Amino acid sequence: MPQFGQITPAQAFRLIGTPEAPVIFDVRTAEDVAALPRMIPTSRHLPHTAIAAMTDLPGRAIVACTKGKKLSEGAAAWLRSQGWQAEVLEGGTLAWEATGLPMLLLAALPAPGTPWVTRHRPKIDRIACPWLIRRFIDPTARFLYVAPAEVEPVADRFGAIPYDIENVTFSHRGEKCSFDALLDDFGLHTEALDRLATVVRGADTDRHDLAPQAAGLLALSVGLSRLYRDDLAQLDAGIALYDALYRWARDGHEEGHDWPAGRKE
Repeated sequence: MPQFGQITPAQAFRLIGTPEAPVIFDVRTAEDVAALPRMIPTSRHLPHTAIAAMTDLPGRAIVACTKGKKLSEGAAAWLRSQGWQAEVLEGGTLAWEATGLPMLLLAALPAPGTPWVTRHRPKIDRIACPWLIRRFIDPTARFLYVAPAEVEPVADRFGAIPYDIENVTFSHRGEKCSFDALLDDFGLHTEALDRLATVVRGADTDRHDLAPQAAGLLALSVGLSRLYRDDLAQLDAGIALYDALYRWARDGHEEGHDWPAGRKE
């Protein structure tokens, strides 16, 4: 059991990927980061010496150092004094790694707030990828939708990462789609995300045999594109859709529904 003011890695990971996810501050020293150059998904590296100067509005936070001791305890206490609901990650990043939970390779991470750009009028992959980025990689990422011919020029001029177009890093690879590419390159494979990826792949590549939910996701995606002319408004609605799909993939995939209730064949 975690002590007062602490949260276990398993408990923390269940919050990541949901709309209620806390801010995660990684307060490890530069030497400790060099020894384990990987980050907890969505975490933000902020040296403990910078906590006092932070101007973010208070909210819920998890603070992680290497072992969950003095640096995270002190940083969490300071945050609480500023109105934050702050908890210490029990056992720190070493415990997270030992639990086998996903960690992002630091060298592969874009700077916080980096824009991502793709084709306008998004469906499926071009909504699923922003959901994955925002929920598991960078909560502050920006998403740009532009004319197909302008994706790469915009990426070049605005320092954005292009995705879901041909001949870029995060795109279709063989039978897999761009969502799969993000999972592969950021090391985000979990049972729930892999289950969700199968549905996305089936809907995005017209292979509804991969998962029975793929046809439903296609129908909902087409419906969203008809409801919204504004791509960013459609993205906001789509984020809620993928939040629900993720919770299905994580917690509800074995649940069915029948009428009358409780009927047995």
